[in-house]
Amino acid sequence: MKVLLREDIAGVGRRGDIVTVADGHARNFLLPKGKAIVATDGAVQQAEAMRRARDLREASARASAQTVAEVLGAKTFTVKAKAGNEGRLFGSVTAADIASALAAQAGVELDRKKIVADPIRTTGSHTATVRLHADVECTVKLSVVPG
Repeated sequence: MKVLLREDIAGVGRRGDIVTVADGHARNFLLPKGKAIVATDGAVQQAEAMRRARDLREASARASAQTVAEVLGAKTFTVKAKAGNEGRLFGSVTAADIASALAAQAGVELDRKKIVADPIRTTGSHTATVRLHADVECTVKLSVVPG
């Protein structure tokens, strides 16, 4: 059965796509939950409008992610952590600590799940990768200091 997806569904397609799915999947899950509608001529026109709106949203999200990436890539961020005499930390600097440092020093609020970094256990210079968008990643320079 051909259906028009009204939202992104993993393994099936994205919002605005016209896909062919099993009749039972459409009748028992997609249609009753409002996740899809049957693909008629009017629905095809609606799908085109959905795709155009999605493309515009993604383009603006990608552009804003690029500007944030430029801001984050240009600076070195300082993270304070308790450390011993030899530069070894008591505990570690996690993605949540990095996210709070970025928010305080650059004014960029990020979810900690978008930051990819191994736990940092020593003072000094380190890097972390920030995934801002599906197509946009940037490397953030960190300076871990005892404090």
